[in-house]
Amino acid sequence: MTNLFEFSSSKRHFAVIGNPVAHSRSPEIHQMFGRQCGITLEYDAVQVDPGGLPQAVRNLQARGFDGLNVTVPFKHEVFAMADRLSARARVATAVNTVRFESDETIFGDNTDGIGLLRDLQHNLSQLLRDACLLVVGAGGAVRGVLEPLLSAEPAMLVVTNRTADRAFSLVSAFSSYGSIRAVPLDQLDGQVFDVVINGTAASLTGERPALPDNLFASGSLAYDMVYSDCLTPFLRWAKEKGADRVTDGWGMLVEQAAASFELWHDVRPDTAPVLRS
Repeated sequence: MTNLFEFSSSKRHFAVIGNPVAHSRSPEIHQMFGRQCGITLEYDAVQVDPGGLPQAVRNLQARGFDGLNVTVPFKHEVFAMADRLSARARVATAVNTVRFESDETIFGDNTDGIGLLRDLQHNLSQLLRDACLLVVGAGGAVRGVLEPLLSAEPAMLVVTNRTADRAFSLVSAFSSYGSIRAVPLDQLDGQVFDVVINGTAASLTGERPALPDNLFASGSLAYDMVYSDCLTPFLRWAKEKGADRVTDGWGMLVEQAAASFELWHDVRPDTAPVLRS
């Protein structure tokens, strides 16, 4: 717990903000990174009420925090608050990492997409170049990963969503980054994919997207961006319907945290021990 009256500590202070946030494993991950790198830090989970984000961010900045991770539902709101943005945050129009600068400005970055890409390519050894990818969802989580996925040069990246108009709107914003198209949910039947990524929050409520049963190509991977101690409803369904491998978003969480850690401390932690924990 942060001591508001401790002014002499050499610890650096960070937090993850969101609503809800009590379930977050980010404090655990960053403490493990800190011990590994010999960096003393304090990392809290701070729940922010709707409408209270600007005041919360400014209060944490005034209290001497060095940076923040941002989770749902505040990534777009923090994007609008940032004084400076990384190129990838501008593309995503969302911020998941904040660094408070010495001149009291706010620098915003987005490490979600590179976290997913590193988990897929490095940890899971998944080939993406010339592969057919399906991304389910059209919200902020998906928007943050499309450009990095397209940078891997898949043969095609298809976006589908319960509300088709949102998928088409999202695809139009990313059409210059690679081969991408939108397909309504009810028109997916008969198409097969090498990688199917669930970017919706359905698993958080014990549900799954309403997808056709014949999506999975031979040797395919089903990936849920939500992380869980057990198989999510989407992953259970995918395993039953022929996905060769299924995995949740734990690796993505750890890898995006490592990118945030590097932004704050100028050192890249080894994610392998944390992934095994």
